[in-house]
Amino acid sequence: MKPKIWLSAPHMGGNEQHYVNEAFDSNWVAPLGPNVDGLEQNIAHYLRENTSVAALSSGTAAIHLALVMLGVQPGDEVICQSMTFSASANPIAYLGATPIFIDSEPETWNMSPVHLEAAIKDRLSNGKKPKAIIPVHLYGMPAHMQAIMEIAERYDIPVLEDAAEALGSAIDGVKCGTFGVMSVLSFNGNKIITTSGGGALVAKEAKYTEKARFLSTQARDAAPHYQHSQIGYNYRMSNICAGIGRGQMEVLLERVAQRRAIFDKYEQRYSGHPGVSFLKEPEGYSSNRWLTTILIDPQQAGINRETLRLALENDNIESRPLWKPMHLQPVFANCPFYGDDCAEKLFENGLCLPSTSSLTDSDIERIFSVMDSVFQHELTIVGGR
Repeated sequence: MKPKIWLSAPHMGGNEQHYVNEAFDSNWVAPLGPNVDGLEQNIAHYLRENTSVAALSSGTAAIHLALVMLGVQPGDEVICQSMTFSASANPIAYLGATPIFIDSEPETWNMSPVHLEAAIKDRLSNGKKPKAIIPVHLYGMPAHMQAIMEIAERYDIPVLEDAAEALGSAIDGVKCGTFGVMSVLSFNGNKIITTSGGGALVAKEAKYTEKARFLSTQARDAAPHYQHSQIGYNYRMSNICAGIGRGQMEVLLERVAQRRAIFDKYEQRYSGHPGVSFLKEPEGYSSNRWLTTILIDPQQAGINRETLRLALENDNIESRPLWKPMHLQPVFANCPFYGDDCAEKLFENGLCLPSTSSLTDSDIERIFSVMDSVFQHELTIVGGR
């Protein structure tokens, strides 16, 4: 069998081992220590928007803590982008609240401002003011944050920005992860940089990250004995994982450039095929291109996304359909949804292509060989009709 080509594999930069060895040499292997402090400082310095950062065990943990700090309780409602990974919505359910799902818009594939405002108006008419809004920067493409923030401010609803996939992305030079009252990052093994597993809470006000550190270490009160006045969680990042993250932060800009170059190769080779399209950047937007995604219109292309996915799988190359929208997930079947069919069509026709920053020229040629055979086969059939 041919070697596996992964969708998005970790890519070490070289100095990760140095920071990890420092942690072992100093016996800082607990969920705190110099690497945790250093990683938080590295992220804050990169974002450069007077941000404060708390390193946590996952992006999901960051969303959960943010919702706790925003006062979300059982019976409340939280607006969430429908087309996303379940981790954006699951913490809403952890707290006994109800997700209110919003459809995508076609330009960025992210939360539609039009459907967002319609949902807010409708919920208010029913006597329920949403406690938060969670837009997502899908696959690294920034959402229409200016419009979303204007709507949120108009109705006085805090924005919790899910930038889990978007470290390194920006709108008019403003980094994703700095728009909301709080934002979340993910350093899962498949992200543009990784800490093996981990995430971070980013906030404009230090009071949120200070509270997050408290809650994420079991909410232990300041006492010589173990005393707890609030429910806490075991959500702090370990000093070992943070060491990996410090090495990864050193190569973040390089990784963004590599992912963007991979996107360019796909687009240049296949954008001219009938029924094939790629997600463009709106003016002023810069995506880290965490994953390159392709849309295949079956009527125009003569094939569907599954034709390509299975062909790649047959050559031991991983690809993946776009996120299945949350309003179509069985676990959220009874939750309100506002929109039409934009996210559903994206899910039906979209595929994530291998985007690992360490893809070699031979890897890319192997991927292209499979894709060429799929598209050329269809062109040959169409030409013979």
